[in-house]
Amino acid sequence: MKRLLTPVILAAAFAAWAGENEPKKELIYSPGQLTARDSRLAVQVGEPAPDFTLRATDGSLVSLKDYRGKKHVVLSFVPAAWTPVCSAQWPGYNIARPVFEKRDTVILGITADNTPTLYAWTKDLGSMWFPVLSDFWPHGETAQRYGVLRSDGTTERALFVIDKQGIIRYIDVHDINERPPLDVLLNELDKLK
Repeated sequence: MKRLLTPVILAAAFAAWAGENEPKKELIYSPGQLTARDSRLAVQVGEPAPDFTLRATDGSLVSLKDYRGKKHVVLSFVPAAWTPVCSAQWPGYNIARPVFEKRDTVILGITADNTPTLYAWTKDLGSMWFPVLSDFWPHGETAQRYGVLRSDGTTERALFVIDKQGIIRYIDVHDINERPPLDVLLNELDKLK
C-alpha cells in the first residue's frame, strides 16, 4: 500500500509547489501543440549507454562515466528552457528527490540550450538538486548519439534509465507535449537491483 501512495503524495506535493512557485508566466514561451515525436532512436535497451561529457550550469563538466559503479542514472532530456511542460517536469523531480535517492539514482537533466539560458531558467525555477547539462555545442551531439535530437534542433522529451554498469535498462521517448508519469519511472527504477 505504501508504494501506491507515493505517486499520489508526490502529485499532491507538486500541485502545492506549482501553485506557490509557478514560473513567471510572462517568461514562459508557448510553442503550441508540437508533433509528438520527431526522431529515431539510436540506442536500445540492453546496450551500453553512450558516454558524454557536458557542461553543467555551475560551470563543471559532468560525464556519464563518473557514475559508473556508483549510482543508477536517469537521463532526462527536455526540449527547451522556458517552455510550459519543461518548466513543470524538472521541478517535480525536485519534490521527488528522496524517492530517487532511496533508489540510489541520480538524474542528469539535458537540453540543447546554452549554459547561460539554463542557468537563468533553473534559478527562476528554484534550482535543481541534480546537474542540469547543456548539449549546446557541438549542437545536440549527445541527443543525436541517443537518437533524440528533433529536426528543429530541440530534443525529445525522453528518459533513459541506465544501471550502475552503464547499461540502458529503460527508454521512454514521450509525447513532447506531456510530462512522463513519475510512477512509471519509479517502477522501472525498482526493477534495478
